[in-house]
Amino acid sequence: MSSPAGPPRLHPAARLYAAEARAGRLSRREFLARATGLGLTASTAYGLIGATEPAAAQEARRQGGTLRVQLLVRALKEPRLQDWSEIGNMTRGTYEYLVEYNSDGSFRGMLLSGWDISEDATEYLLHVRDGVTWTNGDPFTAADVARNIAGWCDRSLPGNSMAGRFATLVDPSTRRAAEGAIEVVDPLLVRLTLPRPDISLIAGMSDYPAAITHESFDPADIPGGIGTGPYRIAEHMTGVRCTLERVEGHAWWGTDVYGGPYLDRIEYFDYGTDPATWLAAIEAGEVDMLDESIGDFIDVLDTLDLKKSEVVTAGTVVVRPNQLAEVGGLKPYADVRVRRALQLAVDNSICLELGYGNRGAPAENHHVAPIHPEYAEIPPPEYDPDEARRLLDEAGMRDYEHELFSVDDDWRRNTADAVAAQLRDAGIPVRRTILPSELMQENWNTFPFSTTNWNHRPLGVQILALAYRSGEPWNEFGWSNPEFDAALGDALAIADADRRREVMARLETLIREDGVTIQPYWRALFRHMRPEVVGAEMHVSFEHHHYKWGFAA
Repeated sequence: MSSPAGPPRLHPAARLYAAEARAGRLSRREFLARATGLGLTASTAYGLIGATEPAAAQEARRQGGTLRVQLLVRALKEPRLQDWSEIGNMTRGTYEYLVEYNSDGSFRGMLLSGWDISEDATEYLLHVRDGVTWTNGDPFTAADVARNIAGWCDRSLPGNSMAGRFATLVDPSTRRAAEGAIEVVDPLLVRLTLPRPDISLIAGMSDYPAAITHESFDPADIPGGIGTGPYRIAEHMTGVRCTLERVEGHAWWGTDVYGGPYLDRIEYFDYGTDPATWLAAIEAGEVDMLDESIGDFIDVLDTLDLKKSEVVTAGTVVVRPNQLAEVGGLKPYADVRVRRALQLAVDNSICLELGYGNRGAPAENHHVAPIHPEYAEIPPPEYDPDEARRLLDEAGMRDYEHELFSVDDDWRRNTADAVAAQLRDAGIPVRRTILPSELMQENWNTFPFSTTNWNHRPLGVQILALAYRSGEPWNEFGWSNPEFDAALGDALAIADADRRREVMARLETLIREDGVTIQPYWRALFRHMRPEVVGAEMHVSFEHHHYKWGFAA
């Protein structure tokens, strides 16, 4: 490691990655993800490959104004318990992040000015940005960072998904941060000492449940909480609207670093889950921007006087059985033969066509995407309805009627319909149950057989640790496989993505062989907005970076 003093150093692996990128053996996106994850700034990373950082977001903006946005206005939760990106986007203007992830694959420091990672990924030095203040005037220091990370490690808090992201720091016996794992070196430096390597921590710091809160934070008063961001939540009505306003008298630290904020006010309006109402709202001038443009409505929106933003992602939907679920005294999905039969009866390309209008790419039932640095190419998934019927006959479950739940929206409902139709074509009885958003939100990880949308994550190992490792709050599959858990631990310890790919091939295979999920396709994401809206391009993980938003000057 470098000396605790001074800026982040150039990690030795960065030059190797740059050489691979210059030789064409590493894509620019993958290089940026690897290099900035090690602590390089984007401009330094571009310089290593002889390129110039794009002048992104440089379009002039006028100061002031109100931006009106369509969004599902969900109930607020404290950051560690947030389980939908919409919640994080409403609180993001107040409660900021240590690290920001951008659609080009790069990470950059926000409340951290940078970081150093040891070559074996067992020690992290987190450089706290100097000059940041909370909205009550308190200085932001390393003690705030250490306190929040310790809170992330608290496995005793039900629903705390951050404990999964920081599992390496957690002492299994106390279910809290291991003694000595988090050290405040000085007011602007935190040292993390890991018992074993973990290359996913920086990516985990950028995810939406990782927002930073003040020592006085009260989960019962999220809108009134003290933050470091330029906005406060002035109004929140679940299912109706949420309003963000500039904090008066607060000199935001980011203005001199990244520019902004530009808007005085951001108003979110909830039009429900039917994209037809979103179309009507922007066509009537009720909103300036959609959170997301969906399905066939994209073609209609393209005909209007609107600007479209598009990004390729590892966002997806899973159509999954819950292996722990009990239905009428039976655990239908505890049997791997039943789960495999469901997979074998579904052609993922049909789900992409009927569920998402072919606006993406077929996936392979293991939740690791070609866009992930460590994606391993394994044989494609099988489509074999005859084998599906044979397995169900063998399990004595041929006549069992499955109930497939989905939310009442466009693409998730359509995808579930496509799965159900194919199951019926294979002779597998299934009925569909469609629920309103609030009911699906409350019980999303407990339904016996249902659909859930998953956001893009920077690393394949990151999504596997969140969703597939035994006992994690977001493991909606009810799956527990010690071999998988051990192999995932090995993969998290390998900094080099090419070597990590060797382990990933086994992880992908285990997920598919155990019939954990039907994971049919990867999504391209779209957003339409008025031409004068600037800096609000669709983010690969749906993030709303409010300080970048504005209106053209």
